[in-house]
Amino acid sequence: MSGKLSELPKEERLYRMRHSAAHIMAEAVLKLFPGAKLGIGPPIDTGFYYDFDLPRPLTPEDLPRIEELMRERIASDVPFVHDEISKEEARRLFADQTYKLELIEEIEGDSVSLYRHADFVDLCQGPHVERTGQVPPFKLLSVAGAYWRGDERRPMLQRIYGALFETEEELQEYLHRLEEAQRRDHRRLGRELDLFSFHEEYGPGLVYWHPKGARVRAIIEDFWRREHFRRGYDLVYTPHIGRATLWQTSGHLDFYAENMYSPMDVDGQDYYLKPMNCPFHIQIYKSRVRSYRELPIRLAELGTVYRYERSGVLHGLMRVRGFTQDDAHIFCRPDQVQEEIESCLDFMLLFFDAFGFREFRVYLSTRDAEGKYAGSLEDWQMAESTLRRAVEDRGLPYEVDEGGAVFYGPKIDVKLVDAIGREWQCTTVQFDFNLPERFDMTYVAADGSRQRPYMVHRAMLGSMERFMGVLIEHYAGAFPVWLAPVQAVVIPIADRHLGHAEAVARRLREADLRVEVDDRQERMQAKIRDAQLQKVPYMLIVGDREVQAGGAAVRLRSGEDLGTVPLDEIASRLAAESRPATG
Repeated sequence: MSGKLSELPKEERLYRMRHSAAHIMAEAVLKLFPGAKLGIGPPIDTGFYYDFDLPRPLTPEDLPRIEELMRERIASDVPFVHDEISKEEARRLFADQTYKLELIEEIEGDSVSLYRHADFVDLCQGPHVERTGQVPPFKLLSVAGAYWRGDERRPMLQRIYGALFETEEELQEYLHRLEEAQRRDHRRLGRELDLFSFHEEYGPGLVYWHPKGARVRAIIEDFWRREHFRRGYDLVYTPHIGRATLWQTSGHLDFYAENMYSPMDVDGQDYYLKPMNCPFHIQIYKSRVRSYRELPIRLAELGTVYRYERSGVLHGLMRVRGFTQDDAHIFCRPDQVQEEIESCLDFMLLFFDAFGFREFRVYLSTRDAEGKYAGSLEDWQMAESTLRRAVEDRGLPYEVDEGGAVFYGPKIDVKLVDAIGREWQCTTVQFDFNLPERFDMTYVAADGSRQRPYMVHRAMLGSMERFMGVLIEHYAGAFPVWLAPVQAVVIPIADRHLGHAEAVARRLREADLRVEVDDRQERMQAKIRDAQLQKVPYMLIVGDREVQAGGAAVRLRSGEDLGTVPLDEIASRLAAESRPATG
């Protein structure tokens, strides 16, 4: 897009500004490290980055110096100049830049595109701002490792990230959100709250659930099972491995093998860890002849699956190699599809409300008109109109993702919006025209003929691991009372109050409340502080007055002091808060 910077749409202006800042940063790094080798430096949604091969690891202290040099260049207000040179000339120009030489060889044609400002020149198609002085407020954020070309077999480079926005106000707002995200980081909170751990030496991307984390997960799963039974789902359990023939029939070995682990030999046959649960649920459906009267059949499973993820993309609970899907598959007749889809959306709303998510965004992914797809055009048109009608009937605003469907069917994707405005993929409702055909699934219709059922893949929470990560960050570790691993801690002021503390805990545990007694030889204030750091909702302090009154002094994790409260009243209050909003 041509034209003056001020005349361009904001999205295009930001792209050029961020792209230009990446070049200015590369120039600054070369001044500090004259022997540096340059990788690539694109703009990204919130700023820019550039990859470098440097003689030593960068430290946080290097970033202010790089920023200073960048601001000097911006203040000089020199022009960005585009140029085209021959490949041979480019090879001479970048003779000492190994990574640039590799890129030059991959460029089609006999010439390459360059952009220059002052004495700095880089391989680049552009576009850029007109002058360096047009680069707005920015901030260098961090340094991370990044494999060259994203290939873990290639050299590890150092990537510097920067944020850039058109105004200082926008930049500061973003930096505040970033600080808040760091405060809520589930990886740190998981360690501090003793919820889970990872042990890289024994397998990266595999979660070890500690007692408190397992307790929260069990609460979620119990709620999940109860609500599924209420809505006519049947719970199933399926194996963790399957013979190669299963995955050949399903098509996974043709289309998904790169995400599956290598086969294991069992009695001379190849078996694979399951990456998905759906082929197993189909086998349960096919275990006997099904009548139209039985449909819909709704099979649900908290099924653990295993998918190969590159080590560079693993991220706490959000991206792991072994995870538990809250999976369900609905097998139904054509006349039942609309009601089943709408029921899935109602179910989704119940879950979001129960877990405290008030905002979400709905996306309808449709067929790629130019691409390949399974099933007939009529099937796709029916499925897309069914999904669209279900969303509209429920009054849910949505965006259409044209061509975003996978080849075997359209889908609804729903992303939660957390407390600081970030989107997280959660609910998926998806048609599948592929697997019923591949596995020759049928039911006996009213006229005695064999008909193909419709199959709907459906997940409410996505995966237990990622959903837990989202919950932790949404609440900054301070779970609502019904989800808190420890709902109350009883704190005796002195040893002579320990008996009453145990009696208080016993009374509350009898009401199925999760209560601990802090009987450590520590000062009361230290125990209160520790309970607050552990995000415990209620602190019940007992001393002489509380023993005499038969209750406890109640303090909330917020710091609010409710004074001495009778034990029955404490139990009633905790019990009321221990139920999800829908329960």
